[in-house]
Amino acid sequence: MRSSARTTTTALARHLNAVFPTSSFPACTRCRAPKPHTPRLFSLTASSRSPSNFVSPPPPPSSGYAALPSRRLISIAGPDAPKFLQGVITASITGPEAEPRKSGFYTAFLTAQGRILFDVFIYPDTLGIFHANNPSDPSAEPGTAFLIEVDAAQASSLTRHIRRYKLRARLNARLLDDAEATVWHAWNDPAGGAALPPLDALAASAPADSALALDTRAPGMGVRFVHRGVEAPPLLDLDESTEAAYTVRRYLFGVPEGQHELVREQALPQESNVDVMGGVDYRKGCYVGQELTIRTKHRGVVRKRVLPCVLYGSEDPVPPTELAYRSEGAGAASVRAEDVPGEAKIESVDKRARNPGKWLRGVGNIGLALCRLETMTDVAGPLPTSSYKSTDEFKIEWEAGEDEAGEKTDGGSVMVKAFVPNWLRAALDAQAAQAQGKSQSQPQTEATE
Repeated sequence: MRSSARTTTTALARHLNAVFPTSSFPACTRCRAPKPHTPRLFSLTASSRSPSNFVSPPPPPSSGYAALPSRRLISIAGPDAPKFLQGVITASITGPEAEPRKSGFYTAFLTAQGRILFDVFIYPDTLGIFHANNPSDPSAEPGTAFLIEVDAAQASSLTRHIRRYKLRARLNARLLDDAEATVWHAWNDPAGGAALPPLDALAASAPADSALALDTRAPGMGVRFVHRGVEAPPLLDLDESTEAAYTVRRYLFGVPEGQHELVREQALPQESNVDVMGGVDYRKGCYVGQELTIRTKHRGVVRKRVLPCVLYGSEDPVPPTELAYRSEGAGAASVRAEDVPGEAKIESVDKRARNPGKWLRGVGNIGLALCRLETMTDVAGPLPTSSYKSTDEFKIEWEAGEDEAGEKTDGGSVMVKAFVPNWLRAALDAQAAQAQGKSQSQPQTEATE
């Protein structure tokens, strides 16, 4: 762990020194010393609560909006802020024509080895939060102030990360108080009536104390809002819902979010679907972690993907045939996704398949898992080694033990079935077609050379 941390630090310093030349790493000797391992601030183990005293949320409404207290905001501003962010995130800080973006976008911070550190949304600071707190500071010109939305459990870590690697870049980073601004999410499925207005129309009607982002992670996911204070933005004619409803809906779409589902320093962008969720710009220049990301794209070998899954009981006569949410859990024993430990191994019932996947997180009878495509789905993998059969079944088993807080957890077992959402299947088909087209044109290119 320490060796990996030192490698990441060295690579980041080398990369950012190239972006912001400096004669030496601007940190004291104590700060530059190898850091001791710090336990994570979150637990990936199952809760010790039993189904009898825990109730999963009801199905989400077809339309609504919800505050997301699991997300927090960081203000970053200064003349060098765009240049700094461009060198450390997977998407481009500017629009298609290299113009400043008018709305927020989805992206990620990576380690030097190409693994995910933080999944984030970045918004232009149209709320004026930096200037409101620094009225006499002229350092942040228009287009140089941003708000970064990140998992609340890792907000302090990302703030330190930015401050540590900004070197001599002229920028300021500050973690906002919860009461300064709130992240909201709005959706309106076809069953809920008319779709949400286009982002341009929403932006035109948005008050000055709101910033918006179209959630590109899956078609129909909805719109993201950052609004001053804790009150709801006044531009939506929708009923207020809950973050729990948002989470259930997100699982049904198959969209991972936060450190429980994109495990820090383990998850890869392509395996976590960040590439097909609009979070990676393969046309931009160098950024931290780019090498592995771009090499994976050109090789076209992504054997595993995060997929939505349904849990069911071994006593069920047949496995589920559709991705549908049941708050009561799975099977007669009412095993709930909340009871399954994070990163629990998924195994083939007949033991034929090797390492089919691992569970990430869920609620009720659904959740997300990192699944081997050629084993758990009918999606054709990058290599002709598919072992999938429609009759194959998979299970998760875990033993009783203790979580990181020292509380006892019960053991259990449950069946699991993965589903490939239509939007993801279409994206993977498009990638496969593109890769096939390149392979067919390669001999012609070599011949002309």
